Amino acid sequence: MEVSYYPGCSLEGMAVEYDRSIRAVCHALGIVLADLPDWSCCGASSAHFLDEELSIRLPARNMEIAEREGRELLVPCSACFQRLKQADKELKKDAARWIDRPYEGKTAIWHINEFFDRPELIEAIKGKVRKPLDGLAGVAYYGCLSQRPPKVTDAPSPETPESMDRLLRAVGMEVRPWSYKTDCCGASLTITRTDIVHKLSGDLFEAALEAGAECMVTDCPMCQSNLDTRQAEIEAIRQRQYGLPVFYLTELMGLAFGNYQATGWWKRHFVDPVPLLRRKDLL
Repeated sequence: MEVSYYPGCSLEGMAVEYDRSIRAVCHALGIVLADLPDWSCCGASSAHFLDEELSIRLPARNMEIAEREGRELLVPCSACFQRLKQADKELKKDAARWIDRPYEGKTAIWHINEFFDRPELIEAIKGKVRKPLDGLAGVAYYGCLSQRPPKVTDAPSPETPESMDRLLRAVGMEVRPWSYKTDCCGASLTITRTDIVHKLSGDLFEAALEAGAECMVTDCPMCQSNLDTRQAEIEAIRQRQYGLPVFYLTELMGLAFGNYQATGWWKRHFVDPVPLLRRKDLL
């Protein structure tokens, strides 16, 4: 299988470990990632606050390229995924307004969970497991942008998604039920309203612990950053120790596949997952 790959800006910067783990997992599964040629920023969480037209033109350019490439498109970043989905819908309504060529809209746009959550890939994932994540309990945290609003994301179950849960169970992890799967962490307010991020992310930590989680697993660079880098601040504010490692989905998949590179990905994490994984005999 060969798919077009749009890493977006975050996966070439603050979330480079996400990119590396995705590439490693796809390589193990025989999936060829063809980087979208000459891709550019989609505007992510900034453009639609500042300029409505720019918020479509930026991702529309990338969708035009993706259509020329003629493959399905994998978009791991939740913010990028939402912007590209929005652009695709606008192009289908009136392509001439945004680009200088016809647009058929045949490119399937996949976020990371739904991409892997296909029956044939679930079976392939199970077949690649060399180190099942037995005894590791965690919660799957989807965040907002890959699920809502469903009229943009086309999410089949935007309040109670299950795709990441199934993938984590496929590699042997104990996925704990909780009701905060798609609650907001504060997202890009981390710079302008850190107090809001402290409140929202702190509530997520409390709920995760109440659910019996030892770690959190996400598919969004912004969510991972907020929960990982702000955790010590929130612990100080709430006078409570959480100590919850925050993994990317594909980092745990890579660990379960026995990928020796996995420990290198975690060196970029603020909350060190190594002690937990050693207690579970996973390292």
